[in-house]
Amino acid sequence: MVYPSPSFEDKICPPEQLAERLAALPRPLVFTNGCFDILHRGHVTYLAQARALGASLVLGLNTDASVKRQGKGDDRPINNELNRAAVLAALESVSLVTWFDADTPAELIELIKPDVLVKGGDWTVDKIVGSGETLARGGQVHSIPFLFDTSTTKTLEKIRANEGKA
Repeated sequence: MVYPSPSFEDKICPPEQLAERLAALPRPLVFTNGCFDILHRGHVTYLAQARALGASLVLGLNTDASVKRQGKGDDRPINNELNRAAVLAALESVSLVTWFDADTPAELIELIKPDVLVKGGDWTVDKIVGSGETLARGGQVHSIPFLFDTSTTKTLEKIRANEGKA
């Protein structure tokens, strides 16, 4: 028997196909970005809150190379960009997943021109890349406070502290 690919795979969109795919999404369109290396409760809560600010959520994922340039550690990302994109696309709150290789998503934000730009609570609105341009277009920019004290870095620290103890 041949099993079909899961439908969430259709939500993964190469940047060069964005224009066509964005036109089909309901507005207002929300955009956020990040590494989302090891998905945890903080991530999924944040993404659900971001989606609630509009009708569609487009997620810009850092490529593996751009994650490495962030200095999070030599072994980061743990999960490669294709695996991270698939896991994120499987979330109900996410409408479309694309990626960017630059150090910031500035070019991607200008291509998408979201109605709502969102980052997590560790970013103040004035420091969010693309906030000035989004506000100038009449859009909104939000910094969503963290509800859970979770992070991929803390998860990895816990795993590494327990290595060899099993």
